[in-house]
Amino acid sequence: MKYALLLFDPEGYWDAVSEQEMAAALAEHQAFARYLDERGVTHTGQALHPEREARTLRPTADGPAATGGPFTPRRAEFGGFYVVDCADLDEAEEVARNCPIGAGIEIRPVWEAP
Repeated sequence: MKYALLLFDPEGYWDAVSEQEMAAALAEHQAFARYLDERGVTHTGQALHPEREARTLRPTADGPAATGGPFTPRRAEFGGFYVVDCADLDEAEEVARNCPIGAGIEIRPVWEAP
């Protein structure tokens, strides 16, 4: 079985860290990846941009509609994710409109380490 390890941070945390703190955090994640490799645990992972850069689709009678904010109510369970390669957020929303919607889809850019 595979398990998603969903990492949560205080709002705005990564906007406030120094370069040294960022480097230390990235080193901790690299150490965790080495730990998983040494244990033979198959893994992949991605960091996400902040929620303020996200878009959420909700089901309506007329089909998926973008909400006024990125928030999906926490009473809904996070059930999984797709990673899609799109030119921009608008194209990603167009693609997501074709995905089974369930309670909602949050579309968030993936952060790539420098």
